[in-house]
Amino acid sequence: MEIGELSALMVATKVVAPNLWGWIADHTGKCLRVIRIVAFLAAVIFAGFFHHNSYLWIAVITIGFSFFWNAALPQFEAVTLYHLRKEPQRYSQVRLWGSIGFIVSVLAIGRFIDTHSIDYLPEWIIAFLAMIWLVSLMTPEVDIIPKKGVSSLFKIIKQPEIIAFFAVYSLLQVSHGPYYVFYSIYLSQFDYSSSTIGLLWALGVAAEVLLFVFMKQLLTWISLRHILLISIILAIGRWLLIAFFVDCFSLMVIAQILHAATFGASHVVAIHLLHKYFDQQHQGRGQALYSSLTFGLGGMIGSFCSGYFWDIYGSSLVFVMASICCVIAFMLAFIWVGRENQTLKL
Repeated sequence: MEIGELSALMVATKVVAPNLWGWIADHTGKCLRVIRIVAFLAAVIFAGFFHHNSYLWIAVITIGFSFFWNAALPQFEAVTLYHLRKEPQRYSQVRLWGSIGFIVSVLAIGRFIDTHSIDYLPEWIIAFLAMIWLVSLMTPEVDIIPKKGVSSLFKIIKQPEIIAFFAVYSLLQVSHGPYYVFYSIYLSQFDYSSSTIGLLWALGVAAEVLLFVFMKQLLTWISLRHILLISIILAIGRWLLIAFFVDCFSLMVIAQILHAATFGASHVVAIHLLHKYFDQQHQGRGQALYSSLTFGLGGMIGSFCSGYFWDIYGSSLVFVMASICCVIAFMLAFIWVGRENQTLKL
């Protein structure tokens, strides 16, 4: 129960913190300075886990660390797109290193824990946080001079297409809830070994990396709207495969390869659409809203509902419900998202 409460605290800060720091970044025009501050404070506060191990202390440190850590990624996205403003199609080539870093760090830490002890995991995390802060110091500054007379944030987000965009991506994250929370448990129920489960997880990330490699070319052939619609259709099929054919290893391999579309391609499209929807004065808050409403609120709803319905209706039906979320997302995207820019390519 305490682990669940601590996880909920982290998600709650993910809903609030990005928007606050996004406002500060846009108001001051100093996105990178915000990144450096929050990265430094996240590392310092995380070190507090070494001080005490009482539940109250851990809860306080969790809130403090998450409040700063969850603010960094949306602003990094905004800074990256600012530097790539003349070649936005190169975003996927930058983003793939995040997936490669995930694979390398998981393999390295897993190997270290196998040969040493999990007690050293906090030291690993602090080392990574410190390196993120150091990298932010080496990243070229982005100075966006606040302008008067630009559209208000409310005027931007009240547009039907923007509302539909956030609804679509929130539903996509809701649909990923049972996958992120219960996929390993689900596979183990059908006698998959731990090594096989780990292999399937790695395959999903590897497929995502491969997609990022070729995403630049793909964006010159297919419009953002069509990539999004195709990704959602593949997400519907992916959850149905997991729901009804979990005992077939080859189909589970296909389902994991589809992670390249259900997360990788859809996320790249989201970043490019956000860059299009929000002007320079609102890029930080646009990225923050995307992070908080989709990965934050959508992820929280997906995790909670999947856990609640898992016990009531069973595992297979939960993944069917995930596919239904994607059906709704497809209808919203088909009707509203990108219809005026159906040929928009990068």
